[in-house]
Amino acid sequence: MPTPEAAASGEPVPARRKTRYRRRLRSRIILSFLMLGLFLSAFIAAATFIIQNRVESRVIADALVKNNNLFADGFYRNPNAIGIPFEKIQGRQFSTAKLDKVPVEWRDLADGVYELHSTDPDGSERIYKLAVRKDPKYWFFLAYDIAEERESQNQLKMALFVVVGLLTLLSLVVGWWAASRVMSPVSELAQRLRESGRSAQPEALASHFPDDEVGQLASALDDYAARLTEVVQRDREFNADVSHELRTPLAVIKAEQQCTDLISALLLLSRNERGHGAADVARIAEQLLDAHRAQLGGKPLLLQLDGERGLVVDAPEAAVAVALGNLIGNAVKYTAQGEVVVALLPDAVEVVDSGPGLTPEDAARLFERGYRGTHAEHSQGGGIGLSIVRRLCALYGWEVRVMPGDEHGVVARLTFASAASPSAGNPAR
Repeated sequence: MPTPEAAASGEPVPARRKTRYRRRLRSRIILSFLMLGLFLSAFIAAATFIIQNRVESRVIADALVKNNNLFADGFYRNPNAIGIPFEKIQGRQFSTAKLDKVPVEWRDLADGVYELHSTDPDGSERIYKLAVRKDPKYWFFLAYDIAEERESQNQLKMALFVVVGLLTLLSLVVGWWAASRVMSPVSELAQRLRESGRSAQPEALASHFPDDEVGQLASALDDYAARLTEVVQRDREFNADVSHELRTPLAVIKAEQQCTDLISALLLLSRNERGHGAADVARIAEQLLDAHRAQLGGKPLLLQLDGERGLVVDAPEAAVAVALGNLIGNAVKYTAQGEVVVALLPDAVEVVDSGPGLTPEDAARLFERGYRGTHAEHSQGGGIGLSIVRRLCALYGWEVRVMPGDEHGVVARLTFASAASPSAGNPAR
């Protein structure tokens, strides 16, 4: 209820939050077994009691009617044989001329069987069934004491209550056991999931469970974790790549177009998106060589482009420029003097330098992220340029190889998956 002060001030009164009762899955399973056992045992007990009572009443009623008819027929055969009381059954007949002698509670009863209650002179209560037959001259009554039957019903009722309680308790125990068995793999999955979240590389969950519903859930979680880890890894690499490239002095003096190409390529890698285009490899190589010639200063190094023009790749120019630019940049960086030749092939491009060459360790680890090589002691950079090239090749299905030259230097080959002629035009994006 809102307070009088709040109502008077006109301020909105927050609605009362509805209380929501939540039960754990284990509790719901136990409760389900408990309610099933209770309702099922109660239904069976009630059905047993009702059926037994009806069958007993029907048997007694039929016996009373039959014996009352026998009693009446015997009276007509021998009128002097009046009703004889027995321990449980009593027969009486009355002449219609002396109906005042008929007990008051019997007078208005029609033919049939009735259950009556009466009090004896000693104050004890009697329960009996009464069969009534009214002929024109005589009325016949046959009473049957059912006190023992009522006591038997009460005992049966108590026994059924005990049975219901025992079955309910048994259902509770079975439900507790079943819930523990059912929830055990789910609890184990939750525990392993919590523990796997403490490490950067989550542990595989599906291998610890059978191929059932829990195993399928674990497999789905593994798949989700793998995809999430891949997204996070791409995001980290994107941030590291941008940070690295924007910190190097070479990136500071590059043209605006080269910066745009680099950021576009990194965005493609971050989104794992393969863009389309018609990239002229010869034109891109010429632009890259021109940019590096402007940065040579007095370094005695010749940069030249050989081979036939016409190689067009189905990819954005930014992707080709970044991949080829890293290869040319490495060749220029590690070649103190001599030449760097970019050779155009029908489906590939080679960058050949006259530098110090490659060691076996360099050849094995050159494309690893952060590896800078044996000859990189005095050079700047984070050692991730070729890692970007490797990822671009994986994205577009290209192939990159860096090999020692015939006599000295290094040969880097970038092979494209498919190429288009210049007349083919731009592919549909």
